[in-house]
Amino acid sequence: MGENMKAKSFVLKRRYFPDGTFSTLHRADGTQVCVTVERPWLDNAPNVSCIPEGVYSVKKTVSPRFGDAYFLEGETVSLAGPSPRTHVLFHAANLAKELQGCIAPGLSFGALSGNWAVLSSKVALSALFREFDDADVTLIIESNKA
Repeated sequence: MGENMKAKSFVLKRRYFPDGTFSTLHRADGTQVCVTVERPWLDNAPNVSCIPEGVYSVKKTVSPRFGDAYFLEGETVSLAGPSPRTHVLFHAANLAKELQGCIAPGLSFGALSGNWAVLSSKVALSALFREFDDADVTLIIESNKA
């Protein structure tokens, strides 16, 4: 960890549904940062499933499609391989079907065109990137037992 880097931990508490995985993202002290949407759990299949629960590093990159972005890195995920899943990014989206295995933040849960969704994703993404900026970020993904 560099001299200017501060360590930060976040916990993503998931709820699994057939149409998507809807979660709340919390700082280590328990305060909520945002809500998120992901694809449903489909056995970690690339592009159609959310990634497995576990501990991940969050790192900055530049995506050809999304520009400045943060990606997850861990045992089952990396930016370019050799892991089973690659390019799992945080980016703006409202519906699970708009994602290919990535995570989209929102300010709140709601519905769009009759589908469960996260709302104000671009605003939430900007706020999330400010949270991550200049930090050594750890993300713990777990099932919401409450």
